[in-house]
This record gives sequence, C-alpha cells and structure tokens, in this order.
Amino acid sequence: MDTRAFKRSLHHSERYNRRGFGLGEEVAGSLEQAYQSDLIAKLRESGYELRRGRLTIRLAEAFGFCWGVERAVAMAYETRRHYPTERIWITNEIIHNPSVNDHLREMDVQFIQVEGGVKDFSEVASGDVVILPAFGATVQEMQLLNERGCHIVDTTCPWVSKVWNTVEKHKKHAFTSIIHGKVKHEETLATSSFAGTYLVVLDMAEAQMVCDYILEGGDRHAFMDRFAKACSPGFDPDR
Repeated sequence: MDTRAFKRSLHHSERYNRRGFGLGEEVAGSLEQAYQSDLIAKLRESGYELRRGRLTIRLAEAFGFCWGVERAVAMAYETRRHYPTERIWITNEIIHNPSVNDHLREMDVQFIQVEGGVKDFSEVASGDVVILPAFGATVQEMQLLNERGCHIVDTTCPWVSKVWNTVEKHKKHAFTSIIHGKVKHEETLATSSFAGTYLVVLDMAEAQMVCDYILEGGDRHAFMDRFAKACSPGFDPDR
C-alpha cells in the first residue's frame, strides 16, 4: 500500500477529524476531574514529598501529562459531546491511565475487544464513531474503518505522526528503519505498519547486537531467532 497516498486521501475525508470540535471549555471540568488524585494532592500539600515509615515518595514539580496526551484526552471527551447519541468506539486505551480510561467507559465509549492478541472489529458498523488513541493505530486499521464508513476521530500525538513520516521516507529510499520499542505495543505496531523494511529493538543490548552484526557479521540463524517476531517479512540481516 502507498501509505502516504492513503493518509492524504483519509485526511480529506468528511468523516475524518484530527483537530477536535472546539469544545475545550465544555470539557475542561471533566479533564480537571480526571487529573485529580488524593495521593497527588497530599504530595503537593506536603512540599512534593511524602514519608511513610522507611519509604519516601517524591513528586516532580512539573508532574502531569505531556501536551500530546492532554490533547488526546480532550479530543476523546469532546467526541462524546459532539456525538451525544452515536455509538463510539476506541481502538485501544486512549493513554495508559486507568482512571482516564474508566472515565471514558462511564461516558459509554466502548473499547475494541481483543481475542488471542487480535482486535475484533466485527461489531463496528457504518456510521459508528471510532477514536484512534494517542499512540495511533495501524494503517490497516485505519483502512478498515474508512472502508466500513466510520467517522474517525484521530487523537494520535503529532510527534508520533512525525515518526511515521520518517519511516515512510526510509521506505522510499530502501533504508531499514530501526524502531525502538516493545514489539506488541500499539505505538510500535502503528509505526511499523508505515515502514517498509524494519527491525524493532527493545533495549541497548539489542541495539548493540544489531551494530555488531552490521560491523562484524555473525551467526545469521541466531540473529533471526532473536528478532524473528521483531522484523518485517523477508527481513535479511545481511543486507
């Protein structure tokens, strides 16, 4: 698939929204409520430090969500206000924060079920509203939802989208994209779906293995066993 052409087409669709609905003031109270915690309040009241026995907890003064996450959560809350009666789905946790995700469930936002590691979109129908989380969604999921006639609200963090643009450039020049992340994490899955040839490395040790293989060669079978589930189809480490 020409992922860049697909994105351009999707972004011009009347059923696609990545800018929100201009309802920031209306959801401000809900956002403030979602960001509160009795523990955090105690930490701030006690000078950002809390002691319990031998344990000391310190809170960073700038503690909170990054801009991309705040934007995603606000857009998700706005979506329910804008679509008060429609069925609303989300393809994954909006962010990895239980209280925020629980709040969305209370707003009757349904989460796509996962069976055996595979998302089940069978109940999503034409006209339904589907939110893409801050981590993004794979290009295949976007294509499926678009073809099904869903209204797509894309809360993907722009910094994540910027990485997608980079791996698309790698694909154009026949480069291998080295992606740092967990293989099954939704952000990694989304990024790799926009890539051509790619390899996912988890940590510094795996990065060092890749560097050593590039510079010195090595046991091809051992390398492929290690990265069998972390590379693009047909990946050849010797290239």
